[in-house]
Amino acid sequence: MGAIDVVEQDTFSSAGYLNMELLRLSTAGSVDDGKSTLIGRLLYDTKSIFEDQYAAIEESSHKRGEDYVNLALLTDGLRAEREQGITIDVAYRYFATPKRKFIIADTPGHIQYTRNMVTGASTANAALILIDARKGVIEQTCRHAIIASVLRIPHLIVCVNKMDLVDWDQKVFEKIKADFEALASKLEGFDLHFIPMSALLGDNVVDDSENMRWYRGLTLLGLLETIYIASDINRTDCRFPVQYVIRPQSAEYHDYRGYAGRIAGGIFRVGQRVNVLPSGLATRIKSIDTLDGSLQQAFAPMSVVITLEDEIDISRGDLIVGDEDLPIVSQDIELTVCWLGARPLQPGGKYAVRHTTRDTRAIVKQIRYKIDISTMEKIEDDITIAANDVARIKIRTTTPLAFDKYNRNRTMGSLILIDEATNVTVGAGMIVSPTQLVTGDVNVADGGTI
Repeated sequence: MGAIDVVEQDTFSSAGYLNMELLRLSTAGSVDDGKSTLIGRLLYDTKSIFEDQYAAIEESSHKRGEDYVNLALLTDGLRAEREQGITIDVAYRYFATPKRKFIIADTPGHIQYTRNMVTGASTANAALILIDARKGVIEQTCRHAIIASVLRIPHLIVCVNKMDLVDWDQKVFEKIKADFEALASKLEGFDLHFIPMSALLGDNVVDDSENMRWYRGLTLLGLLETIYIASDINRTDCRFPVQYVIRPQSAEYHDYRGYAGRIAGGIFRVGQRVNVLPSGLATRIKSIDTLDGSLQQAFAPMSVVITLEDEIDISRGDLIVGDEDLPIVSQDIELTVCWLGARPLQPGGKYAVRHTTRDTRAIVKQIRYKIDISTMEKIEDDITIAANDVARIKIRTTTPLAFDKYNRNRTMGSLILIDEATNVTVGAGMIVSPTQLVTGDVNVADGGTI
């Protein structure tokens, strides 16, 4: 989700990769399912690591008494992770092939690090869910699939790993596939793929497996290079959150006033009639500018500068939208929130809100229920929302927000809640709908004014 982007890198340093399509993916799986090993194998087999990096992990593997090069050490960067052999924090890795460039978020599998998985998966086009072929579909597998569904990740790739430890048995793979399909049928629809593999030995990761000739599908890299992601972004509703107003202080551009930002949805064209929110004033696009020159049209997720035909008072946080596809505007918002804070979510609590480039404040009007992320059941008798919990809540903002539902536009439908005292992000929210508050909600007067 755009609101909780931690790091964004849309281009790589090599000039040949600048205009290539970017695929963001996250990994998920239980402890010791081989997530870090799989990423390390991808990086190694695509020749995306340097010789000194390989020498360093080779030496580290030897010191640990391992008789093989432990590729997981490429991603388990924290000392605690290396000591315990598990992933704790989210590790981001970048690599590219001649067909595509990639950002991988290696997320932890522990239940107590659900918030880390949500952070890593929030902007992903695809999720890799690893399953140990010896264990099959377990509770953590269900949990990760449900989180992927809540986050509306469009593509789900189930990697049945460690097939070498079950003698490359096709029946084991087919059983796991059937079990996962039964789980997925109860969730929001995915573009679902299954690959049997051995991350340790490299079977079906980058190269075809000689040990599983019965599998006739693509390798993991082959799938990642060809999976269709162009339709993952909303190309219908035009959304442009203004990030910065450009006013050059030079005689040549003395009358230039441009609005810089990243397109969050739709296609903008020169001459197109647009509205500016929250003012509601209408105008037309005069030009669309980039460092490489002017364009006749631009689309999500391009970063551009838009100039308008009329002089309108516009600042950071305002939104330029299409004339016929207006967003929802409301102060009363219902959302699914993943709680990240160390202190529990407080009914009547006041938090800063960041939605796209707009900042405001909000009060929590009601905690409707907690969600059991392992079963998706509603828990209404216990609404204590602690770190890693997921809940449905209602908030009221001090100023109206212009947004779309999260299932329509992940960028426009997401926001974060910030503790004003510490400036720490404590909640990641996915907007369900605007809401009319009902009897029984916490009244503003109960918690004071915002």
